[in-house]
Amino acid sequence: MAKSKVAISLDSSTLEQLDRLIEASIFPNRSQAIQVAIDEKLKRLEGSRLARECAKLDPTFEKALAEEGLSEELSEWPEY
Repeated sequence: MAKSKVAISLDSSTLEQLDRLIEASIFPNRSQAIQVAIDEKLKRLEGSRLARECAKLDPTFEKALAEEGLSEELSEWPEY
């Protein structure tokens, strides 16, 4: 995947913590550490968006939809 350079500003405390992670060989360099942090944050935000959208669903309607057809006779169900 193509990469682009981006300049960012970090406070000294954050930069010190980041450098400690690199010194501990948790990340090979600052760029990789920041890339991982951004990727993880974006995944969490996407997950919370999904949760917000799910919260908009009507539980009664969703239950009825899920149970649709369950009232049929068991003998009509295929055997597995």
